[in-house]
Amino acid sequence: MLRIIQRAKPSLLSFAFLVMGTLLHTANAAVVTPPAPTVAAEGFLLTDYETGNVIASKNADMQLAPASLTKIMTIYVIGKELQAGNISLDDEVTISENAWAKKFPDSSKMFIEVGTQVSVRDLLRGIVVQSGNDACVAMAEHVAGSESAFASMMNAHSASLGMTSSHWVNAHGLHDPDHYTTPRDMAVLSRALIAETPEMYKIYSEKEFTYNGIKQYNRNSLLWDKSLNVDGIKTGHTSDAGYSLITSAEQGGMRLISVVMGTDSERARKVENKKLLKYGFRFYETLTPYQAGHSFVAHRIYMGDRETVDLGINQSTPITIPRGQAANLEANFELDDKLEAPLAKGQVVGKLYLQLDGEDVASYPLVTLQEVKEGSFFNRAKDYIMLQLGFDDE
Repeated sequence: MLRIIQRAKPSLLSFAFLVMGTLLHTANAAVVTPPAPTVAAEGFLLTDYETGNVIASKNADMQLAPASLTKIMTIYVIGKELQAGNISLDDEVTISENAWAKKFPDSSKMFIEVGTQVSVRDLLRGIVVQSGNDACVAMAEHVAGSESAFASMMNAHSASLGMTSSHWVNAHGLHDPDHYTTPRDMAVLSRALIAETPEMYKIYSEKEFTYNGIKQYNRNSLLWDKSLNVDGIKTGHTSDAGYSLITSAEQGGMRLISVVMGTDSERARKVENKKLLKYGFRFYETLTPYQAGHSFVAHRIYMGDRETVDLGINQSTPITIPRGQAANLEANFELDDKLEAPLAKGQVVGKLYLQLDGEDVASYPLVTLQEVKEGSFFNRAKDYIMLQLGFDDE
């Protein structure tokens, strides 16, 4: 197949903001993006929520004990069950002996009592705000009949999300050698939690919850940090896992997710997360050079009832790049072949590439934005002769 690589100047409409960016910088102004900060953790990953672009990482695929980070998956599964109508927030859950607070003497708990009934709505806050291991078991049994069956559901959801390096054996995260995940998988899960179960995610910003006369505070201390707009997500700690924290914050329309696993103290997990979030917001930005349906280029088409066809994309193009580099973006398109009618609207004819410093940062299917029917006999004959003789006018 003939491959035609063409460089095209961005349209005025699509890249108006790039022109503005150029005006704000001198032609030779240097844009400095320092390396990511050193993070004192076993593994970490900083990613943009919208694009999934990894800004910084270390040991992102190392299998680590998640401790109470496990409860993010527990809440994700519960959120899916609520959406499916299999359970309700108003369900009253009878607390079994397995879920009794006394079964968890040296770990975080909601202080639920065996034989009592507790609403799903309260148990969710017991899991999210109070990090209650007892509440996790109660909800696992309510959803799946047993904690082991619920763990099977957790693993099934992991597989569907592409979390290929995770395995769950319980709903709370107390240590088990067969219970593990990675920073990358936890970033994937966190994105899914925010995007797919927004009602569940809202709970993560709640700072306190009182049950059974006992007030407990959210262990994510960055919720109180006024320098960041943190609204989640979850802490974790066991002697085997160390201290972990996954946070998410929004600033200027950009949301970041920071996964820090295996620090040596409660303070360290807070400091390292804050360091990563500040770095990401200061030195990176997420923008959308092209919107779905906007014309990228009007390209010559042969054998048709018109001379050109508008080419574009059927999806918006959010990308995460170093801050201040927008004016240096370049757009290129590659056609699979010469364009010949008939072509249906939305037909894929090539690829659009966005590049920075000669490197591809994103690629998208390039599609026709109009239908093109066959032209008259005369026009088709003329174009046929031109193509045979190699006299195309691209």
